[in-house]
Amino acid sequence: VATNKNDLNSFENLVFGLGETGMSIARYFNRKKINAIYIDTRREPPNLSEIKECDPNAKFFFGDIPLDILDNVRRIIVSPGLVLDHPILNKAVELGINIVSDIDLFIESSQAEVIAITGSNGKSTVTTLLGLMCNHSGKKVLTGANLGCPALDLLAQDQPEYYILELSSFHLHKTKYLPTRVSVVLNLSADHLDWHNTEKHYFEAKYSVYSNAKMAVYNRTLPDSFNYFHENIPSLSFGSEIPETGHYGILIRDGSKFLVKGEDALIKTSEIGLVGDHNYLNALAALAIGDMIGLDQSSMLDALRKFTGLPHRMQLVGNFNSVDYINDSKGTNVGAVIASVQSMAGPVILIAGGQGKGANFKYLAESIHKEIRSIIIFGQDAPLIAKEFENLVTVYLANDLKQAVTKARDIAIKGDSVLLSPACASFDQFDNYMHRGDVFSSVVKTLMT
Repeated sequence: VATNKNDLNSFENLVFGLGETGMSIARYFNRKKINAIYIDTRREPPNLSEIKECDPNAKFFFGDIPLDILDNVRRIIVSPGLVLDHPILNKAVELGINIVSDIDLFIESSQAEVIAITGSNGKSTVTTLLGLMCNHSGKKVLTGANLGCPALDLLAQDQPEYYILELSSFHLHKTKYLPTRVSVVLNLSADHLDWHNTEKHYFEAKYSVYSNAKMAVYNRTLPDSFNYFHENIPSLSFGSEIPETGHYGILIRDGSKFLVKGEDALIKTSEIGLVGDHNYLNALAALAIGDMIGLDQSSMLDALRKFTGLPHRMQLVGNFNSVDYINDSKGTNVGAVIASVQSMAGPVILIAGGQGKGANFKYLAESIHKEIRSIIIFGQDAPLIAKEFENLVTVYLANDLKQAVTKARDIAIKGDSVLLSPACASFDQFDNYMHRGDVFSSVVKTLMT
C-alpha cells in the first residue's frame, strides 16, 4: 500500500476500539509500517494477540485510560459503534485532534470509485445483490464495510472497478469526507436512538451519504433526500407505485406484479428469488444503481432471478405440521419488523424481544397488531414491548428463545407462520443477531424431530 501524506508518524495515530474494525486498522497500519497507540474501554478486549502480532511495537491502554496519552497524538480513528461522548474524545476535541473513521482512512488510500449503500433496513441485501449484478455484467467489484469484510481489508485485495460499501449510521456520523460515484438511502425508520439521541440526528447521519455523491438513487417516500444531494447531479428514484419515465417502480397488470422502469415491465415478482414487498423495493434500488453505472439490464435481471436473499432475513427454517418457521433475526428495529410482518400472507405468531435501543414499540404495536395472532416476548426489554401489545393481541412472556419457540409450537395451528423478528438488538442473551438466528433454527429443528 502506498504511503499517504495523511498517514502521520508512528504513535501520532490512536486507534479507539479493538473489535473487527480496530483489527482491520491494525492490519492496514501493518501494511504501511506504521506503529500506533491502541485503546479500549474493556480491560480484556478481543483480538489483542492478533494486534500485537501486526504491530509488536504498539502501545496499549485498557479500561480507565489516562488523558496524557494524547500528548503526541494528532489523529484518532474511532470504531463505528463507539459513543463519541468519552473523556478521551472530549479532550481530543478540546485539543483540536482530528477524529476520523476507518472509512476516512479507506477513502485516503482507495484508487477506485465507491458506491455507498445505507438505510435502516435492506443494506446487506442490496449490497450483496448489486455485487452479484456487477459480477454477472463482467465488472470486478468488492463489497464490504458494515457487511462482511471491513473496508480497510478490501484495500489488501486487487483493485476493483468499484467498491460497494454498506455503511451504518455510525460509520456515516464519524466520516468526514465520502466522495462516491453513487449513493443511496434505501429507507428510514427510527433506530439506534440510544446512540443518536434523536430521530433527526439519526436521519441526518444517513442522509450525509449524499454529501459528495456524483449520482444519487433515492426512495420516493423520502422527499427530504433532495435537500442532501446536489440538485444538478443525475438521480434515479424507486418506489412501490408506477414511476415516471426512466424511474423504477411496481406495476400490477392482469393479476401479476411487475418490477418496472417507467412503463416498461422488467420482470414478474414471481420470477425473482426474493420474497416480500420490502425486498421488491430492495431489488428496484439495486437495479437503479446498476442502471447508473451502466450495467447490462439482462445480466442484472439474471442475477435477480438467482439471488434468494441472505441468512437471518425472512429465511424459512422449515414447515412442520403445516406451520412455517421463519428466521428474521436481522429484524433488529421496528421498521424491519413492520416490513417483514406486512409481507406475510397468513396469520403470524411473532417472537420478539431483546435490547430495545430506545425504540418506539407503541408504533410497532399500532402498525402490526391486525396482522399477528399473538406475540411471544423474551429478553431484557420484554416488559416495554408487552406493555404496548397487551390490549391489542394475546401476549405471552418467555424466559429465553427456546421457551418462546416451544410456546409458539404449542399454540400454532395449521396455516400459521411463526416469525422470529425481534425488533431489538441481541446482546442481552446472544453474541449477535446471527447467533440468535442460529439458536432459533437449531431449537426449531430440535423441537420438530
